Amino acid sequence: MLRKLALVLLAGSMVGCGDSEVGDVSLGLFTTKDIKIDSLKDPIVTGVTCHISSVEADLDFSDPSDSSIACRQTGDITAQMIEEIDKSSSGEIVFKKSKSVFFKNMKVRRIFDKDSQTLMYVSYSTKESSGSYKHSLSTVPLWNSQAYNSTSVGD
Repeated sequence: MLRKLALVLLAGSMVGCGDSEVGDVSLGLFTTKDIKIDSLKDPIVTGVTCHISSVEADLDFSDPSDSSIACRQTGDITAQMIEEIDKSSSGEIVFKKSKSVFFKNMKVRRIFDKDSQTLMYVSYSTKESSGSYKHSLSTVPLWNSQAYNSTSVGD
């Protein structure tokens, strides 16, 4: 029974792991917590790369909810890419990572600010922690990109 529980917990902790991890910073010799850094290339706006850092606790059932995100233009952003994204006020999820065996996830959502022609990326936890939902925001302006001031951006 304990062996099955251990396998379930191990499998749950592996969800979201993979090719996206580009950094791992130990928080000390006497802790099981590390800062993990993931690199995410936006699946539609491929000229944007986000780096997300979050704390992971190897021997805990749940990771802390804190995270940080920084997104930058790392390639071309075209009007066609902007035309294909969800332009609703809630945007769309572009990344999801399990942070607990108890259904807590970290998600990154892309939202388009039409007035400033800026892509906003918000990283957030799906479970309340210490009385609040933890989140972080990064923006990528379309200024000087092929998509800036294009007729399709305003639709």
